[in-house]
Amino acid sequence: MMSVVIDSVWLRRGYQALTFFGTVIVGTEADALLMRQSDNSLTRHEMIHLRQAQSTHDSWPLFYLLYFWYYLRALPQNRRMKNAAYLINPFEIEAYRHMDDPDYLDRCADEGATEWRRLAKMSPRERLRRFYNI
Repeated sequence: MMSVVIDSVWLRRGYQALTFFGTVIVGTEADALLMRQSDNSLTRHEMIHLRQAQSTHDSWPLFYLLYFWYYLRALPQNRRMKNAAYLINPFEIEAYRHMDDPDYLDRCADEGATEWRRLAKMSPRERLRRFYNI
């Protein structure tokens, strides 16, 4: 299980948690308590990011470099939908798609979560159209 730290300064309004080099940062004690439970969507979402880092050769720096690259490539889509660069990031799409599936983490335990690789092959506009019908 990842460690959980409460620090509201690091979180933008509207976000409950942020995974930073294997530590989850939350803004409130209530979110920290939620994160410490293993069977909830928020915990699974952040654990998927851990598995994604595992799939990038167990390298958090590479994970964040790719994450930032996909975010920058999608920035022009923010004109079409608020927060599109975040929402159509391949890492976030995978995490949001599977955060309600209690078996997903077990299925990707060995190789890490790798669906993001297939999603990254789509253009940002294609991801926006496919997942948000815009």
